[in-house]
Amino acid sequence: MSGGLVVHPTGNANVRAVLDGFCAHGLLGEFHTTVGCVPGNIFSRLSVFPGMSMLKRRGYSPEIASALKTHPWRELGRIFAQKAHLNGLVEHERGIFSVDKIYQSIDRYTRKALLQNGVFSFVYGYEDGIESTFAEAKKMRIPCFYDLPIGYWRAMREYLSPEMKKNPDWNPTLGGFDDSDAKLRRKDNELAMADVIYVASSFTKKTLELYPDKLVPIEVVPYGFPDVNRNRKYSSANGRKICALYVGGLSQRKGLSYMFDALEGLERYVELTVVGLGNIDGTPVLKSKLQKCNYIPSLSHENVLSLMAQSDVLLFPSLFEGFGLVVTEAMSQGTPVITTERTCGPDIIENGSDGWLVNAADSDSIRERIEDIISHPEILAKVGKSAMNTAAGRPWKVYSEAMAKSVEKHLKEWNLE
Repeated sequence: MSGGLVVHPTGNANVRAVLDGFCAHGLLGEFHTTVGCVPGNIFSRLSVFPGMSMLKRRGYSPEIASALKTHPWRELGRIFAQKAHLNGLVEHERGIFSVDKIYQSIDRYTRKALLQNGVFSFVYGYEDGIESTFAEAKKMRIPCFYDLPIGYWRAMREYLSPEMKKNPDWNPTLGGFDDSDAKLRRKDNELAMADVIYVASSFTKKTLELYPDKLVPIEVVPYGFPDVNRNRKYSSANGRKICALYVGGLSQRKGLSYMFDALEGLERYVELTVVGLGNIDGTPVLKSKLQKCNYIPSLSHENVLSLMAQSDVLLFPSLFEGFGLVVTEAMSQGTPVITTERTCGPDIIENGSDGWLVNAADSDSIRERIEDIISHPEILAKVGKSAMNTAAGRPWKVYSEAMAKSVEKHLKEWNLE
């Protein structure tokens, strides 16, 4: 029997890890995406030209080259429409190059692949981009593995709706409330058709308690850590400001108002750097806050890691997060993290040992932790080194192996190995 059909429109670190694990275990049949760089293919050759370097971010290991199937035109259209500020073309759900149209397009391609080559041993897909492929797979009695990278939509609305009244000035940054009923039905349909659901954090699993019907088994498999920066040097924070860093989308979903409130009045002791993009011009309060810190709109992944290694602490006070890769990235660089119980934090951080957990939507909780660091700056190196040790114990290959072995286990149980 052929290997599995894996689907993701854009790819990211966890998708690459899944692919590597499946490939190593002989589980990978085809991987469908929009743009994918492997040595020698057209995207790899184009990536060396000026203005095309962004294609390198879609790189995959050479081992998956024979399985890679690309469907690029809508995604390339989205990239260039954004660069040209042709906003109508990428309008949420409606634009021809919108993220939603891209996900639905890939779903149609993979459904067709399933019909043309029905010998796939399983289908593995992600939220918003697998509904019609799952529906066809169910007809063919092919197992469906579903990966939910962020919390369930009903839970998101329950957690974030109070913010709209509590912090209305930040409402322009809140997304997810403008999804159509049709899109929300697709999300629920995907969940309903899954035979196994994978999530990367206990918090994401908890959000699925609000699904209105019974669900199949949900497995929590935390993502891996990047390579550890063993060259990290710690300088004494005595007599200087604490260098705090935030990396991520500039949204109230990330708890930004609580971070800024926590730092209010501590400017003599803490220097904040913020990296990320968002609706700045449409959110006066955000624009004002960014003018009071070091603001960097965007950095390459390599430069983000470098900046993390130069920072004392990462602040990630998210209110609703499927995982939070910046947490593991910072820890791999020896930078301790302050985050909330609504991220991957409880799964990978031992509070006070290799990082800190604070209450979500609670600026006082964040401030207390920062004031303790100001009073005891020597703790930064101790906790940072512990964070590195935690990161060293779970590289991405551990996640790759765990995912491949889990799928193998289920296939054996269903006598489909």
